[in-house]
Amino acid sequence: MTGPENGPMITWWQGLLLVGAGGALGGLARFWLVQWIDNRTGGGRFPWGTLAVNVSGALLIGLALGWVSEPVLTSWLWLLLVVGVLGSFTTVSSFSLQVVGVAERDGPRPAVLYVLLTLAGGLMLVSLGHVLGHGLARAAGGAA
Repeated sequence: MTGPENGPMITWWQGLLLVGAGGALGGLARFWLVQWIDNRTGGGRFPWGTLAVNVSGALLIGLALGWVSEPVLTSWLWLLLVVGVLGSFTTVSSFSLQVVGVAERDGPRPAVLYVLLTLAGGLMLVSLGHVLGHGLARAAGGAA
């Protein structure tokens, strides 16, 4: 996915620092949120924490995409927040690993349910975030 075309040029090393800093923040946020949700849901067999991270991250990425299409975010902010923070916050690797774990422990039905909830929730919330991002961009003075 491409980022915004506007904003000042940043060097390769500046981009590296922005993505790295954002990735550290996103990873920490992911760890904290998964632990917090899993502690409140009894740490059961169903990965509620990862589901919450993936669908909330989808909403946030949709919001960013809506803002970018109205050129509000600059290149450095896209690298920091979308590539760094949200790229680290929402990963498919944890999801895939947990689908296999749920299928091995509980059989195919709970695993399929987890896949469907994650994908449907993610797709719906990216779309919602995109629409909301357009509205926020317009409200902030973007193109009407």
